[in-house]
Amino acid sequence: MTNQPIPLHEALASFDALWSPRIVTRVNDYDVRVAKVEGEHVWHAHDDTDEFFLVLDGELHIALREPGTGTGERTVRLPRGAVFTVPRGTEHRPSAPSGASILMFEPSGTLTVGDRHDEIPGHVDVTTGHDLKG
Repeated sequence: MTNQPIPLHEALASFDALWSPRIVTRVNDYDVRVAKVEGEHVWHAHDDTDEFFLVLDGELHIALREPGTGTGERTVRLPRGAVFTVPRGTEHRPSAPSGASILMFEPSGTLTVGDRHDEIPGHVDVTTGHDLKG
């Protein structure tokens, strides 16, 4: 990690891989990750942690399967500048039909495909984030 400010637009310009976040900094035991996303990710859940999303550019959709609500599935649409936290244990599938750039805040080592997903999709090149190369 660096002790200098990190311009997020420069961090995002440093890679092209989709759904494969870069760790821009750490706060205590948490990673601050940025990612470029397009199309659909996979349905997954994080049993032991919430997942925070901030949309930096574009629009992110998060489909949710909320246990115990009786409502089935719903989709949250997040435009640029919006934040949303997926509660721990909630099955969700992020997607960005037209592409987006996002920032995520989650415990270090958290898998991008969650705790309840058996295979890593071909479009994901790492499941815990790459350190940002500076």
